Amino acid sequence: MTAIFNNGLGIHVRWMIRRDMTEVIGIEQQAFEFPWSEEDFTRCLRQRNCIGMVAELADSVVAFMIYELHRSRLHMLNFAVTRSHRRLGIGTQMMEKLVGKLTPDRRGRIVLEVRETNLPAQLFFRSLGFRATSVLKDFYQDSTEDAYLMQYALEAGVMAPPQRRLAG
Repeated sequence: MTAIFNNGLGIHVRWMIRRDMTEVIGIEQQAFEFPWSEEDFTRCLRQRNCIGMVAELADSVVAFMIYELHRSRLHMLNFAVTRSHRRLGIGTQMMEKLVGKLTPDRRGRIVLEVRETNLPAQLFFRSLGFRATSVLKDFYQDSTEDAYLMQYALEAGVMAPPQRRLAG
């Protein structure tokens, strides 16, 4: 795993709590043309397998991620860094935290969908070892836009720690 945790910013990645919601919704509205509503966040986070995390800097939330736990994978549902804090390594630090939750014997991959027009996100995830595996036609409810299904596999990813092979 690339060690950038000490990037000098003092970023703290932690579980999302209810009082973070105002800042998270602000980041969401700034980041996306078709943002999730507060109801969308609440509905998602009430599910047992849905997890929210935030990156905090000086008591302010500057990024968030929402993902689901599945039997063999993690599914990233939503991810954004506030504009003023992009390209500082915060998104990478959050993704490293998520990759750290993968294990070869259980959940060995992360999947996510990216809008075909969101080139910065495609390039970001590609730089972390994600690969586009398919095109999802007319994927979004708010438009006719396609999505790329991207996947990070623990055994093939660039952020993965070295794996030891066992005899046999």
